[in-house]
Amino acid sequence: MGDQIQFIVEKLNQEPFRKKYNLISFDSLESLQLLQLLSDVLGEIDPKHAVDIREELPEQTAKRMLNLLGILKYKPPGTVSDLSAFRQGLVTGSKTVIHPVLHWLLQRTSELRTRAYLARFLVKLEVPAEFLQDDTVADFNKQYEELMEAFKNLHKEHEQLKISGLSTAEIRRDIGAMEEEKDQLAKRVERLKKRVETVQNHQRMLEIARQLRLEKEREESLAQQKQEQKSQLFHAEQKLQRAQVQLKEMQHMVADSKPESLMKKLEEEMNFNSYLVTEKIPREMESKKTSVYFLQKVVAEPAMTQADLTALESERDEVNAEINQLIEKRMIKYEPTDSKFSMYRQQASIISRKKEAKAEELQAAKEEMSSLERQMEQKSSQAQELEGSEVLTEDEFKQYVSKLRSKNTFYKKKRLEVAEITAEYGILQRTEELLRQRHEAIQQQLQAIEEKKGISGYSYTQEELERVSAVKSEMDEVKGQTLDNMSEMVKKLNAMVAEKKASLAPVIKELRQLRQSCQELTQECDEKKIQYDSCAAGLETNRSALEQEVKGLLEECAQEESNYHYINCMKRSLEIQLQRAREEMKAYMSPDPQERRRAVREQYTRIILEQENLGKKLREKQKVVRESHGPNMKQMKMWQDFEQLMECKRECFLKQQNQATIGQVIQEGGKDRLVL
Repeated sequence: MGDQIQFIVEKLNQEPFRKKYNLISFDSLESLQLLQLLSDVLGEIDPKHAVDIREELPEQTAKRMLNLLGILKYKPPGTVSDLSAFRQGLVTGSKTVIHPVLHWLLQRTSELRTRAYLARFLVKLEVPAEFLQDDTVADFNKQYEELMEAFKNLHKEHEQLKISGLSTAEIRRDIGAMEEEKDQLAKRVERLKKRVETVQNHQRMLEIARQLRLEKEREESLAQQKQEQKSQLFHAEQKLQRAQVQLKEMQHMVADSKPESLMKKLEEEMNFNSYLVTEKIPREMESKKTSVYFLQKVVAEPAMTQADLTALESERDEVNAEINQLIEKRMIKYEPTDSKFSMYRQQASIISRKKEAKAEELQAAKEEMSSLERQMEQKSSQAQELEGSEVLTEDEFKQYVSKLRSKNTFYKKKRLEVAEITAEYGILQRTEELLRQRHEAIQQQLQAIEEKKGISGYSYTQEELERVSAVKSEMDEVKGQTLDNMSEMVKKLNAMVAEKKASLAPVIKELRQLRQSCQELTQECDEKKIQYDSCAAGLETNRSALEQEVKGLLEECAQEESNYHYINCMKRSLEIQLQRAREEMKAYMSPDPQERRRAVREQYTRIILEQENLGKKLREKQKVVRESHGPNMKQMKMWQDFEQLMECKRECFLKQQNQATIGQVIQEGGKDRLVL
């Protein structure tokens, strides 16, 4: 934090601010002064923000600063949940909020000035869709977008020209050098003309030389066209090979796959391609663009000497050291909050790396598969050239499989027809049995009707008559004598039969009508049954579709209901917050001092004043400590020297005492020797 404040003070004391601050005076600035200082720095970046904050409301000041910081893409330190605290601190002029903003702005003033300049022209105005329905508004909007794109291109060209390092002086020098070279060439051409004029037929030789030059230029252009056509032919062949490979893959997929598997493969391929398009390729493109930008910047710079390289290396070491210090400070400052998410961040980074690795493996596998397919085609062509045993190619095998499938389909179709014929045969048998039963029932009804009408046995009599007529013919041949009797009997019987037929004619006519109506009803029943089956199948299909739709609508209803409850909860919490804000405003605007003291703003203002007073006391204490630091250090050094001196004396005393003890022992040993 001290390094940050020191950097801010140094930058503010330089051009164009010239504030003449020191660490103490800058740290003792009030909240209003800090906001004015931040507004001045923002005004240096964007002249529209060079205003006096005393002439506008605090809400307008905060809104203006937040809009510009959003355009400049400033990210507040901390998590997303601290954004409300950041806005509140910006409104109240908190040091913990404004100091990092000033440090960030002063680090990259020139870059942010360019970004603010571009934002005036490149921040797109959002036009509602209903207004774009008007042709005039749509044309103006399109023209506005085209002008914005033109401005982007012109600005890029301007930046490239600035980076290229070309100046007017260099261009003038180049033009002067080219003019001198032009004069020299003109003089050389004049000398060559004078030399050629002395040669015979020089005009014809010049014409031949001109034609030779034209032919050489034409030959070069033709060679270039030939090379271009070769490259186009090569690209076309490669494109044809890729198309053939894709065609074979699609044929293989269509021949061997089901719709479900095809959809699954398409979804997997779509997910892989979307991952490549949205994540991997943009990241690689961004890195490539960054590297190209730096390379262009390096190429545009003049040649560097060894001294420049040494200075850059030293600057790099200093920046790395500063980065390490900042990382350590950040780790010390944010360790409690970051430790909660470190495990999840590590897992997310590991998963992203695994995802990238798998995508690269999949891409390599696809390339390997395409190369193997090309090798397989080459091997198959070689096998055909060697005239070996005929081997089914992939297409022939697919045709064979398709034939088998068609035969299998034909077999299933015929088996289904046999099953239908069998079912129809069973139906016909049942119909025959029903008709036989109905015939017997009708015969019984006929006998009952004959008995009712008094002509019972008519059918039996008719059969007997037929039999008798046959016997009669035989008897006529055998016995001609009884012909008259028999003829009379036949007449009688014929008369009786005619009488019986006349009496049974209306009944037979009614029976025929009943049979015809029975046949019509049977045919109509069959038709109705077919219609019923088709209608039942269609209704069953519609029922399943409606069930699926109802299921989806129920799920959507449940989702909407949960969203409704969630919105109600959010609305309730917002109402509570709004009520608290109203109570706070009421307490803050109340004329009663006691009620005003209960306002949160007043409480925080008192706490801020207490903390500022405490900070002043601590700064005074720090000043006293700094003033007494030198004498205290000197006194501590004296005590250390004194302690070292006493330790040395103690060691000398112990050493002298040990030597005296050793001498006494030696003397006692000599005396003992003398006694012996």
